[in-house]
Amino acid sequence: MAAAAVGGPYGSWPSPITAAHAAAHDGRPEYVGTVGAEVWWTEPRPGEGGRRTLVRRPADGGAARSVLDAPWNVRSRLTEYGGLPWAGAERPDGGPLVVFVHHADQRLYAYEPDAPGAAAQPRPLTPVSAVGGGLRWADPVLRDGEVWCVLEEFTGPGPGDVRRVAAAVPLDGSAAQDRSAVRELTDDRHRFRTGPKLSPDGRRAAWLVWDHPRMPWDGTELELADVRPDGTLGPPRTVLGGPDEAVAQVAWAADGTLLAVSDRTGWWNPYRVDPEGGGPDGGEPVGGEPVNLCPREEEFGGALWKPGLTWLAPLPEGTVAVLHGQGSSVLGVLDPDTGDLVDAAGPWTAWQPALAVSGTRVYGVAASPRSAYEVVELDVATGHTRVVGAGARDPVDPAYYPEPQSRTFPGPGGREIHAHVYPPHHPALRPPADELPPYVVWAHGGPTEHVPPVLDLHIAYFTSRGIGVVEVNYGGSTGYGRAYRERLREQWGVVDVEDCAAVARALAAEGTADPARLAIRGGSAGGWTAAASLAATDLYACAAVIYPVLDLRGFAAETHDLESHYTDGLAGPPGTLALRCRERSPVARADRIEAPFVLLQGLDDPVCPPAQAERLLAALRGREPAVPHAYLTFEGEGHGFRRAETMVRALEAELSLYVQVFGVERRDVPRLELGTE
Repeated sequence: MAAAAVGGPYGSWPSPITAAHAAAHDGRPEYVGTVGAEVWWTEPRPGEGGRRTLVRRPADGGAARSVLDAPWNVRSRLTEYGGLPWAGAERPDGGPLVVFVHHADQRLYAYEPDAPGAAAQPRPLTPVSAVGGGLRWADPVLRDGEVWCVLEEFTGPGPGDVRRVAAAVPLDGSAAQDRSAVRELTDDRHRFRTGPKLSPDGRRAAWLVWDHPRMPWDGTELELADVRPDGTLGPPRTVLGGPDEAVAQVAWAADGTLLAVSDRTGWWNPYRVDPEGGGPDGGEPVGGEPVNLCPREEEFGGALWKPGLTWLAPLPEGTVAVLHGQGSSVLGVLDPDTGDLVDAAGPWTAWQPALAVSGTRVYGVAASPRSAYEVVELDVATGHTRVVGAGARDPVDPAYYPEPQSRTFPGPGGREIHAHVYPPHHPALRPPADELPPYVVWAHGGPTEHVPPVLDLHIAYFTSRGIGVVEVNYGGSTGYGRAYRERLREQWGVVDVEDCAAVARALAAEGTADPARLAIRGGSAGGWTAAASLAATDLYACAAVIYPVLDLRGFAAETHDLESHYTDGLAGPPGTLALRCRERSPVARADRIEAPFVLLQGLDDPVCPPAQAERLLAALRGREPAVPHAYLTFEGEGHGFRRAETMVRALEAELSLYVQVFGVERRDVPRLELGTE
């Protein structure tokens, strides 16, 4: 094997990983479920306008294939982030019956792919509404001749003009033109809820609820109600949870045992819950004390951003498939009677909350530093694991993939900060001995979220060119217990900024990164952290700010209903918001920003509207000295870019920013024009 040649300056290395490669691999399989012995899931199609298709893997082990061609797009817009958009069951006469939400009109459709001729075409089950955001549906389950799910109904033009109920939609299509044919199963006293989960005998339904100003990781209630013979629900009673206890998931075991994931100990652990307990109409829980099935300082759950996420899935013989760990999650099988937990074999280091079960088989979505997210099957009878589905893979040489280093860094006040370091890597080049590499700090979105160390071609796009990346799970991130999550309470724009800076300074101090060539980037809440960092410190040479929050007061007034009170916990109650805005918002502190930046914004973003970006640009207008920057907008893109052409333009613009600011010569990327107005 020939020795590696000495490469050019960091950032100038050639790489076969193009922006188009990264865009084609963006997204991951989601919402895995089973229909009889078949496994189904949704999968992204960046090259087809960013739609999500429904994929089916037959019971005979044949190849997985998309069952819905464009323009069908299986994605709910419930609370804007969506939720489980499909459910299925075997028809009595054979073949699958699937219901799904089509993104374009947000209607529920019934679909029988094995039916003959025109009968195999999707048929609408719900009407179109022109009021506000219309009717939206998520987290469905099939019961007799109905679909039980969450209904979100807008009653006016404002983001808060909305009600949510559990609803029953007839499968015969009688509600397709008649809203009154939809049965409402609950009142709308609670503003947010998951869909009903039905007990095996069909006599009970359980779900989660919460209300402003709480977010679902602050506190939720697990409610339980009897299903009457006429299909209506009895009065709900609370059997777990409360204002300071976050229940992340509820599920029924085959024997009728009620299971839930709660953080009542400070860690999300699995519990057996007494279904006879609880008080009427949301009263305080009574009855038997919930039993922790596996008391560990590990997370068996996570942030419930969307209804239908599954960290726990009971198996027919009584064991339970669980995701657990600190930071990243792994798949294990738990014996609820003994507490024994056996992890699945395999190379995967991170699993998404998308578990499903069929017989002895558990299905989920997993990735590793060498493999992107794929659908994995575990047969608990044999312990065998295998990949059963994944998106199309372009021939990218794995030798160019970076190797993450998961590390803990010291932060202000002695607190620990978790991060994943991706050094520059090229299989054919040795780094120059007399130069330190530039590094980009990646601040994740959420901010109540986390990033695992798995293959991401967006990261490899930079590391294979000689630019290091460090992903920071700053205080407030999930995966490390409630106390770590609570570090960000009323400290958004402080703790996240300090933690990212502490990691960057540590890399510079140890000689890993060039202190003069540090950058920061982030999207959504990470965009807030990136922009706030430019206003708070002169540590960074530049920044990439992507569909960001930039103005606390404006965000609270302009964002969608789910997050309209999020700042209460992140920055402080409404009475302090004006002060916090002056102290922390990049818009209010624009006079402190001196480093160049690129600002990337979807024009159809209901979460962080373009007005946020435009106010920052207005605040910078006429500044002396002027701040070089670029503002790129993308029609048809919302919160999170989905179209391949958008991601290509965004990645190349970001690279061009770094190339110019870091003083690197490259001729293979379009030049981003940095202006001052």
